[in-house]
Amino acid sequence: MAVSAETLAPRRTAERAPSLALVIVAWNEREALARTLPALTDQLRPGDELIVVDNGSTDGTPELVRELAPGARIVSLGDNRGFAPAVNAGGAAATADLLLILNPDAAPRPGFCDAIRRPWEDGRGWGAWMGLVTAEEGRVVNTRGGVVHFTGIAWAGGAGEPLPETVEAGEVAFASGACLAIPLASWRRLGGFPDEYFLYHEDVDVSLRLRLAGERLGLEPAAVVDHDYEFHRRGQKMRLLERNRWATVLRTYPGPVLAVALPGLLLTELALIPVSIAGGWWRLKLGGWADLLRSLPRILHERRRIQATRTITSAEFAAQLTPELDSVYLGRLGGFAPLRWGLRAYWGAARALLRLLSFRP
Repeated sequence: MAVSAETLAPRRTAERAPSLALVIVAWNEREALARTLPALTDQLRPGDELIVVDNGSTDGTPELVRELAPGARIVSLGDNRGFAPAVNAGGAAATADLLLILNPDAAPRPGFCDAIRRPWEDGRGWGAWMGLVTAEEGRVVNTRGGVVHFTGIAWAGGAGEPLPETVEAGEVAFASGACLAIPLASWRRLGGFPDEYFLYHEDVDVSLRLRLAGERLGLEPAAVVDHDYEFHRRGQKMRLLERNRWATVLRTYPGPVLAVALPGLLLTELALIPVSIAGGWWRLKLGGWADLLRSLPRILHERRRIQATRTITSAEFAAQLTPELDSVYLGRLGGFAPLRWGLRAYWGAARALLRLLSFRP
């Protein structure tokens, strides 16, 4: 349930407004940036930075950026290294107070840049936050806050819902990488996104790592961007999603949470086999398993480092994970009553066990 920002942390007035370092990753995004850049550049203040990381575009994207945003810094990587490495390159080039990751096809509405600074200025105590992401020219919600299932499956909360008249500021399970704000110092302390993810689930991973360290994640609904989004399963998407989902679970879940979630994780893998066969992406599923096995030594090494930052209990971490499967992207699965009741009972018992045992960092 959404709550007002005032209930999350005492309000205070910052000594000054934070400067923004806006990082946009582009790979043949000339058409999208023709819509996004004009809406963005008029909102920048002195001291703000616009950094466009180009992943080897061949459609004239860098030339368009120079035309529409002459003050932008272009970081050219030469080839398509993926979203996560490109954002990290942009973050390395940034010098402003607040890093803002923005999709090239997420056009900001008037007042966006002022509103996205507000959680910092108000002293809400959030470790990272996101703007409200709409779609279809503002008619529907694209995401009002990410949702994470205890199996690591994650999705955009509220996707496809008609845009309500009011959306309250509040906490979210993960902040969407389509419009993600984080203090630059925190970003560098975390080490940014995992380069190896290439694309997908990197925002879930960084959000859960912030939660492990006791940080909260929020939504600032006055900061609105309209995302030209279409869900698809083309190319290597399902392979990357499945590989990165497992990597995120193994990296970020505290040991007790991983133990109680493991039966559900294994059953989910069995259930996904016929689903992937019926959907024609079983080869991608197998590829994701193969990728995971090859990278397992590295992931376990990273896990030790990440878990050393944990300051919350396992029960507190588990409280942000849901048993519901009510995403529009999952079709009728979440509406199947026996499955819904079974997942609720399973995760309710798991959370009760974690609370009973009172695992501490």
